[in-house]
Amino acid sequence: MPSLAAVRLEAAGCVTGLGDADTTLGALRRGERALQSRPVLGADGGEPVPLALVAGRSLDETAPPNWLRVLKTMLTQIPADAWGSAARPVFVTSSNFGVGSLYAYRRHGDAAHLPFGTPAGCVDWLAGQLGWGPNVTTVSHACVSAHLGLLLASRTLEHRVADRALVFSFDFISPFVTGGFHALKILNAGFPAPYADRPAGSIGLGDGAAFAVLSRDRGDFVIEGQSVFNEMHHFTANRADGTGFAACLAPTREAAAGRKLWLKGHGTGTLEAGKLESAALGAVFPAAPLVSWKGSIGHTLGSCGLVELAIAAAAIRAGNAPGTVGGAAPSFVPQVALEPFSTAGFDAVLCASNAFGGAHAAFLLSHA
Repeated sequence: MPSLAAVRLEAAGCVTGLGDADTTLGALRRGERALQSRPVLGADGGEPVPLALVAGRSLDETAPPNWLRVLKTMLTQIPADAWGSAARPVFVTSSNFGVGSLYAYRRHGDAAHLPFGTPAGCVDWLAGQLGWGPNVTTVSHACVSAHLGLLLASRTLEHRVADRALVFSFDFISPFVTGGFHALKILNAGFPAPYADRPAGSIGLGDGAAFAVLSRDRGDFVIEGQSVFNEMHHFTANRADGTGFAACLAPTREAAAGRKLWLKGHGTGTLEAGKLESAALGAVFPAAPLVSWKGSIGHTLGSCGLVELAIAAAAIRAGNAPGTVGGAAPSFVPQVALEPFSTAGFDAVLCASNAFGGAHAAFLLSHA
């Protein structure tokens, strides 16, 4: 992928099972977990698994979706503008959209769920609810969805198609989503321990929504060194030699030359992917502390790149980054940071995400 000019991060925010970005940051630094053991299929029961829901939200779908109030609240944090106009494009990213509503319709036959059940229908309805114009692009590629939205938004700024862009991401878990991961056996009764070298792996799933406003010349932070790479290897797995991770990190290594980094990894709590990711990061950036926050907020799926960007920006502002909540020694690599640490003396954070089938994405975030 050709290199991108750096873009400014004018504003960013998120909502997790712990609260907004600042509240989430504080809870992570205290080692708190939003994940709670809940029945995997909600009202239909099933094995208790670690899930992190936004306060007051039920796992079971309603019509209209019970997550709309969360997004409307988050909208109040976004700088006002003519979003969705020709010069102010919106990029909506998700891996789930309203699929839980489609599942609810198939389960219960209530046609009130249907308008929200497809990505196109869900985004059109959401744009109307949030007052956006028609210039809205939808992006979905599993757990690198938000990274791709950031990349496309950056391209519009680089080529002066727009001078301000909104990336808006949301993934709210439902019995359809939790049941699918449970069928793969990676969502189970165990709680995630990112990068921990242990006999069995497990993940947690969490609600997550986030936004980022990008511009060419406004904002305290810069996003640069954006990189994406897709192995196209398998429906779920990565190449066993880890070359996909290394290929994605090569451009960021060039952008980070001579700089001191800390690393916000993907770190879901699975074993094979955790070993490959941490080994690749350790090989390229051996002195950089590595953290994952999914042991607390859960995996927010296609929105994780934007949710964790907002938390990373808040951590830089606060001067202190959370450690790997839920992690434990021994870790796959020695630089996994289990405790909070000062961000003073670091020039940037590398934010990385990985997805089913060997899709990888990364970028650098630093002060402007």
